[in-house]
Amino acid sequence: MIRNVLSIAGSDPSGGAGIQADLKAFSARGVYGMAVLTALTAQNTQGVTGVHLVPPPFVAEQIDAVFADVRVDAVKIGMIANAGIAEAVAAALSAALAAATAKGRSIPVVLDPVMIAKGGAALLAPEAVDVLTLRLLPLATLLTPNLLEAAALLHQPVATNRVEMAAQAEQLRALGPAAVLVKGGHLDSDDSPDVLAAADGLHWFEAQRVPTKNTHGTGCTLSSALAAELAKGASARQAVAIAKDYLVGAVAAAGRLTVGSGHGPVQHFHALWKDGA
Repeated sequence: MIRNVLSIAGSDPSGGAGIQADLKAFSARGVYGMAVLTALTAQNTQGVTGVHLVPPPFVAEQIDAVFADVRVDAVKIGMIANAGIAEAVAAALSAALAAATAKGRSIPVVLDPVMIAKGGAALLAPEAVDVLTLRLLPLATLLTPNLLEAAALLHQPVATNRVEMAAQAEQLRALGPAAVLVKGGHLDSDDSPDVLAAADGLHWFEAQRVPTKNTHGTGCTLSSALAAELAKGASARQAVAIAKDYLVGAVAAAGRLTVGSGHGPVQHFHALWKDGA
């Protein structure tokens, strides 16, 4: 059975991040992708120049429409932009998850706390951080912050080593998510380790850093791949191992694309496309 996975996130017209990256990752990982839009952005590989937010009631209406008709096997949450949208997503999703639980179904939720764009633009209003922490973190099966996002959620300095990464992962898990994956891509090192804090302890996932500037949408892509694997029945540890390997391949193949002049996108279909075909 092909699984159905829903992304709740913002749009990237250049195709490298946001909903567009999510749908590509879903397809690459063999699941059917759906999308609820929270925001329209004007952006490209060089940065974000504008954001137009979807009214919170309409965000909720989109979520309700999907769950009213389609079997949802996993949810990925990305850009939520402000407190109103965060509240709308939390309320609509809580109701949908409760209905599924009443029918004996468990729907995994991957929460990627999109807070800062690659070029430095803020994508989450400060007042929304508390709503995200109090209302959305407890719904998450897996929270996937990078080092900057983990620090912002905890109101702490950015982790600079593995000990600090592990400590922040455990502190974030104490706020409600079933598991937390703190991503080490911003570490000043030749490798890019991630740490998973779960009920059975800490687990490290290693990868060599790929020398490329084409990393636009890596967080969106990883979280979507994680949601796809969870939808297919993988455990959190299994999903992280598979999704990280997929992302490393997508980053390594990013140079095969010629998209923009800034931070280019990863090659979501690196295992499926033939160059020039």
